[in-house]
Amino acid sequence: MLEGIRVIDFSQYLPGPHTTLRFSDLGAEVIKVESPLGDPARGSLDENGAGYVFLAQNRNKKSIVLNLKNPKDQEIALNLIAEADIVLESFRPGVMNRLGIGYENAVKVKKDIIYCSLTGYGQTGIMSHLGGHDLNYMSLSGMLSQFKDGNGRPVQPSKTIADVVGGISASESTLAELVK
Repeated sequence: MLEGIRVIDFSQYLPGPHTTLRFSDLGAEVIKVESPLGDPARGSLDENGAGYVFLAQNRNKKSIVLNLKNPKDQEIALNLIAEADIVLESFRPGVMNRLGIGYENAVKVKKDIIYCSLTGYGQTGIMSHLGGHDLNYMSLSGMLSQFKDGNGRPVQPSKTIADVVGGISASESTLAELVK
C-alpha cells in the first residue's frame, strides 16, 4: 500500500518507532536516523543480548547514524529529507529547529514534505518543555487509576498502552495527510 513512500524517522524508543513501524509494515521505505549512541531501546536486552523493544519496533527499516549536532551530518539529514515524503521526529519542541532540520528548513528542501512532530505534551503550553513517558500520560489521563489488583490496590501496567496508542494516532494522522 505504501510502496514508493519514503519516511525519515528521527525518533527513538517507542511511540515514534511504533508509528514508523506501521508505515514499514505497509510497504514504505523507512530510514531510521540514530545518534552515535544509538536508540536507547537497544539497551532493553533479552537473554541473547538483543534489544527486544528495538527489534520489535524497528524491523524492516534501514538505519543511518548521524550526529545531528555536526553541521555535515545536518546537511546529510536535509538531503535525506529532500528525497522523502514523510518526516517523523519525537524530540522536545524546538530541538529540531536548533539542529537546523526543523519544519521551516525541511520545507525549503522539500516543499510538500509531511512533517510529524510527536511530542508528549504538544508544541506549546506550560508542559510542552517536559519529557513524557507512558506512565505520565496514563496518569494524567486518568487511565492509570483503572489498573488495580484483586484487592483494589493500584498496579503499574506491564504494557505501554499510551505509547502504542500515541504511535497509532500519529500514523493515522500522517497517513490521512498523505492521501489528502
